[in-house]
Amino acid sequence: MPHVAVLDLGKTNAKLALVATDTMQEIAVLTRPNTVLPGPPYPHFDTEGLWAFFLDSLRKVHREYGIDSISVTTHGACFVLLSDTGALACPVLDYEHDGPDALAAAYDKIRPAFAATGAPRLPMGLNVGAQLHWLLHTQPDLRERVSQVVSYPQYWSGRLTGHYATEPTSLGCHTDLWVPQDHRFSDLPAQLGLRMAPLAAASDIAGVITREVVAATGLAPDTPVHSGIHDSNASLLPHLRLRQGAFSVVSTGTWVVTMAVGGAPASLDPERDTLINVNALGQPTPSARFMGGREYEQLRSEIAAPTPADIARVLDDRVFLWPATARGSGPFPERVGGWSRPDLTPQQKGVALPWYLALMTAECLSLIGAAGCTTVEGPFARNPLYLSMLGAATGRPVRTSSTATGTSIGAALLADSTAEPPDSAPFVPEDTQGLEAYAAEWRAGVGP
Repeated sequence: MPHVAVLDLGKTNAKLALVATDTMQEIAVLTRPNTVLPGPPYPHFDTEGLWAFFLDSLRKVHREYGIDSISVTTHGACFVLLSDTGALACPVLDYEHDGPDALAAAYDKIRPAFAATGAPRLPMGLNVGAQLHWLLHTQPDLRERVSQVVSYPQYWSGRLTGHYATEPTSLGCHTDLWVPQDHRFSDLPAQLGLRMAPLAAASDIAGVITREVVAATGLAPDTPVHSGIHDSNASLLPHLRLRQGAFSVVSTGTWVVTMAVGGAPASLDPERDTLINVNALGQPTPSARFMGGREYEQLRSEIAAPTPADIARVLDDRVFLWPATARGSGPFPERVGGWSRPDLTPQQKGVALPWYLALMTAECLSLIGAAGCTTVEGPFARNPLYLSMLGAATGRPVRTSSTATGTSIGAALLADSTAEPPDSAPFVPEDTQGLEAYAAEWRAGVGP
């Protein structure tokens, strides 16, 4: 039974998931927080802690189940500067650090246009180009230490094999570094004086594991490692294999990322966090997103499980959560949100919050011309209040993924082109009466 170990690195948590490709089921999952260290010199990811976790997890999973190959998927907005020895030239910047904002005016003079890259201008370090620009101007002697720039999945496959690369699904995640229609780097790396690592496809084999990894994990020396993929595109990949015609996928986690395939033509608005992603087949894919998982976590302590009476009260009284709790991104980046009434009970908030998240998702889908069924991946796929409102707000069928971590399944498919991914299941809501009217009032309330 072929077993693919997936290094699955989300913004909030890191996972090692073992996927059996004959059933496409996750048979083991180990997790740890994706810790951000405060500095110095700036907030950065704990790459050494993550490396120790991945090696230990590979050892444990291989001892119990056996591992035949390894794949990688990570969050976007993250690239790594390496020295000529393969070491970090500087710590890996947390993209939520606001340092790059201090040099925003200077960066805006050199960044490529949205029409070329499909990358909206975003705050903090969400544009990788802004990260690189800020690091080069603030970290002493950094330019002299940098040999090459690698995308984040390829950093981890590179640590496993010694072979580093860049890859289009990560380059296409609002980096300013890629021109999706032409399948090439933008002019920005040259303007910054940086050398990008060679291009690789997500499914390419980066190499076999190094002797050091063999010693630390007990894996066979010829264990292949696939290059790796941006996590939202890992969620999309199974559906590219399964579906024909128009459809959309909603990948939920810290970010809720909506991706439309075969939808209606849409004029993307960079002011509303729409963008062009690049899917695993190298194709430009209209996308939009907001920090739905972050907003849920910010409000989680205020909510409680609702009763049917609570649901009816929120619906009848038109109680809303307005956008946005996490500002600076999403379809309403500058709007200051909150509860529509100060006297809501935790149970009522437990209704209004998932409905809000669904309405924000529907707004994202409308901005990218989504059509056909909508499949929800990740934790929101287990929330019937969210799913019911999403179906009502879009007027289209909703399906749910059967996997706990859709990103891991997609990454495992990179290692087996013949594997058949598990299909999603139709979601049938118990009661949708009044939801369409609620959605229409919310939409009217948020304005243009």
